[in-house]
Amino acid sequence: MPDDLDMPVAEALLEAQRLLDEDRPFHAHEVLEAVWKAAPEAERELWRGLAQVAVGITHLRRGNQRGATALLSRAADRIEPYGEAPPHRVDVLGIVERARALAEHPEDTPVKLRLTAP
Repeated sequence: MPDDLDMPVAEALLEAQRLLDEDRPFHAHEVLEAVWKAAPEAERELWRGLAQVAVGITHLRRGNQRGATALLSRAADRIEPYGEAPPHRVDVLGIVERARALAEHPEDTPVKLRLTAP
């Protein structure tokens, strides 16, 4: 992923989802991180949390359960406040639930995660 990645939010969500579906969570993290860095202040913690979920999944894939548990828990805490009025159709409640479940049971595979509500 280029360092200067810049795409509209809807496109970034689609790309991050594609990467997650292909079991490429680190690359999804890079897409989400680019959105986080460009997001308006009111949304920054949401995107930071989504990027952390992807990194948490990366740690799971690499066998670092301790790091995964810490990141997934922190990410869930960070994005949970957006649950009442999720921007961009992000499935905040579903992601929080899945991140917490993975933090409690990191052996739970495969890791399926939907970023947006159906």
